[in-house]
Amino acid sequence: MARALTAKTIETAKATDKRRELPDGIVPGLYLVVQPSEAKSWALRYRYAGKPCKLTLGRYPMLTLKDARQAATDALDKLDHGDNPAGLKQSEKAALVQAQLEGRNKVANLLDEFEKRHLSKLRSGKQARDFLDRFVVDLWGDRDVQSIKKRDVIELLDGIVDSGRGTSANRVLAHTRKFLNWCVERDILELSPATGVKPPVKENQRDRVLSDHEIRLFWQACDDVGQPFGPLGKMLLLTGQRRGEVGEITDHEITGDTWHLTASRTKNKRAHDVPLTQAAQTVLAGVARIKSKAGYLFTTTGETPVSGYSRAHSIISAKMAEIASKAAGEAVEIPAWTFHDLRRTCATGLARLGVPVWVTEAALNHVSGTRAGLVSVYQRHDYATEKRDALDVWALAVADVVAGLDPLAEKARREQEQRQREGEIAAADNVVKLGARA
Repeated sequence: MARALTAKTIETAKATDKRRELPDGIVPGLYLVVQPSEAKSWALRYRYAGKPCKLTLGRYPMLTLKDARQAATDALDKLDHGDNPAGLKQSEKAALVQAQLEGRNKVANLLDEFEKRHLSKLRSGKQARDFLDRFVVDLWGDRDVQSIKKRDVIELLDGIVDSGRGTSANRVLAHTRKFLNWCVERDILELSPATGVKPPVKENQRDRVLSDHEIRLFWQACDDVGQPFGPLGKMLLLTGQRRGEVGEITDHEITGDTWHLTASRTKNKRAHDVPLTQAAQTVLAGVARIKSKAGYLFTTTGETPVSGYSRAHSIISAKMAEIASKAAGEAVEIPAWTFHDLRRTCATGLARLGVPVWVTEAALNHVSGTRAGLVSVYQRHDYATEKRDALDVWALAVADVVAGLDPLAEKARREQEQRQREGEIAAADNVVKLGARA
């Protein structure tokens, strides 16, 4: 009769050049397998329907002696009820594999893979995933992607449009189409169900520019809102840079009066130096820092840049309306605007102040027909001086507007004073020269 196995017996069991089996004297059929490689595992031998069977229980030491005896006892209990333990295990394993195969084509699971292999490499990847989570996962997440038909795509978009979010419906179509095309590329789908689906609404290019009165309200609202979005909004207006670029600015990017953006931080993948006017430096100096290695200026945690732009926009807009209504003595509604409109307002303001378009494009790191083609390849002048002069003029204009002055009239007055000073200096120089000759 076999002796009962003990923890010490198992631990000291030596491997040989052949496979060894050490039976347990407590549970019939249970034995420890010792391989030539010194690996140890548990198995149960029994007979079912007159035939010898074997059930692998698990590896030692992950499965202890106590647990092995319990597993063997449970298996023998199933045998007493007429079931084949090894057959049940194979059936359960096959069912698990089938479930995994079925689950891998679920939309939610595929979107995780899509993010890992594609979206994570894009600057706009997080925004795209947010759209897909909000609109696609909620509706299709548990469905097999192969069950999605063209009609499903159309009904998805119709629902978004009916809720008053036509532009969002266009964005959802763009992101969903890319995801479904990716499924085609991966041989998950033969044909994308979004093929032939047109954007549900026609979008007009935005041309919204804040008026001088709105700029004044915006600046006052930013003062009232405070950190982090108050100073962030001011920086958007003063520099004309993109929301993500300003929102993710760090102390490491600022040297003196210049803010350096690497190629990886800009939309067009072009490194860009932004001259910081005195007004911009004053705004940044007033931002209370949260110490961290990341060095973000606009942050609530120190480790990540700010988020929640939609809510911040709503708060600033409401504050603008409140200030305007209080001054007018009646309710005033502010026309819809976006943070990106501040970039357009800056560009329009520079044009209004007489700044050449190519200087404006250089200051805003925008590439269009004036700086594309051969010019973009061979023209390496960075307009550093011109950019600084342009943003200085714009910062003065914003200050004039906030003070309730006419920026063009003030610009003309300053230029007249400058010419007068230069004339006085020239006259004084002539007197000196004439005296020297005499």
